[in-house]
Amino acid sequence: MLRRALPATADAVVVGGGTVGAWCAYFLRRSGLDQVVLVEKRTLGQGASSRAAGIVRTQGGTRWAVQLGEWSRRFYLGQREELGIDSGFTPQGYLLPCFTEQDVDAARERMAMQNELGLSVRWLEPDDVDKINPAMAPGLTLGGTFCAEDGYLSPPRNVIAYAVALAVSGVLVSEHTAFTGLATRGGRVTGAETSLGTIDSPLVVLTGGPELAEVASLAGVRVPAGGVRHQVAVTEPHPDLDPARLPMVFDLSAGLYWRPEEKGLLFGMSNPAEPPGPAARVDDEYLACMRERLAELVPVTRGLGLRRVWAATIDYTPDHLPVIGPALIDGEILNGTTVASAGGAGMMWGPGVAKAAADVALTGSSGVVDTSALGLDRFDAAGNSRLATDPIALPFPSGAPRAPGKLTIP
Repeated sequence: MLRRALPATADAVVVGGGTVGAWCAYFLRRSGLDQVVLVEKRTLGQGASSRAAGIVRTQGGTRWAVQLGEWSRRFYLGQREELGIDSGFTPQGYLLPCFTEQDVDAARERMAMQNELGLSVRWLEPDDVDKINPAMAPGLTLGGTFCAEDGYLSPPRNVIAYAVALAVSGVLVSEHTAFTGLATRGGRVTGAETSLGTIDSPLVVLTGGPELAEVASLAGVRVPAGGVRHQVAVTEPHPDLDPARLPMVFDLSAGLYWRPEEKGLLFGMSNPAEPPGPAARVDDEYLACMRERLAELVPVTRGLGLRRVWAATIDYTPDHLPVIGPALIDGEILNGTTVASAGGAGMMWGPGVAKAAADVALTGSSGVVDTSALGLDRFDAAGNSRLATDPIALPFPSGAPRAPGKLTIP
């Protein structure tokens, strides 16, 4: 295996070659920094980025989620003009159905906030839901919110897109290079330590998706982010699953979502009852449970064969919100070091989180989103957040993730 030699110095070092880390390195280089180095212990996109479902939803439950989702959506739309390649974003429309009066009240309140921020989200009455989504069993909902501009992308193509972006922008990518710690002096970072040596640098950005807590702990930084199994499956093709009949749907009550894929249906789910830990295998019992719920809502899927099924490790934070802010050691800011996590929404928020993290690293703030409340200082010593949990998220485990090295493999 040929390893590229690392430079002795760099203007910035980014740790992690997933969606957040790669786009962050690209944005740092595009900002005018001469030497940006990205280190990845495996290969670009080998982790969660290549195993995602590719959902890009702007209908977030908080202002932060809406702004990050919308910035990312617009970035995906402009990629081809900027890079000559794109992540395959497909506008499909996204429906969030309501099954109870409580769902309706919460959805209408969210919609008002989303429209205030400029999204084209509209309310659908029950008959309208049935008309826009003929593949779904009729008469089940009390209505729902719908945004025609939401869509999905191809995760493998996204990895190709950011690999191309890194190459053409001149970011030095060092794969099979492990981050081992930070060099510091007087409360400021002076470099990144790796398995190939130390790179002197005044700026370091720590990413890592489900492994961010482990990465940060090597630098003495505690990040309450964890990893948990997430399962995705794709059915065999069926005429009733033509994309023209099938907006994307998120059944919040069950934590189940679906979208078109290869003339069939891609659906994903997480089990909030299982302990955190890396995905070692597919949970057939829980998959069967989710298939039953899917068949209730989309009857044609009952009895359809599955073309692909996989388990991925997805990251999460206690409040289901991203982390964007300076590193803290014993409550004190380590100047020059920024921590970035998309909180399980790498495809959805990834470019926005990456750009905001690059901005924070360079200037301390960002025009993408107000990051002042999204830093590590929002968590207490037990890892609990002072922010309310984003209500539009997969049903991740409740409470603060366990410390690195103590995760249980389900």
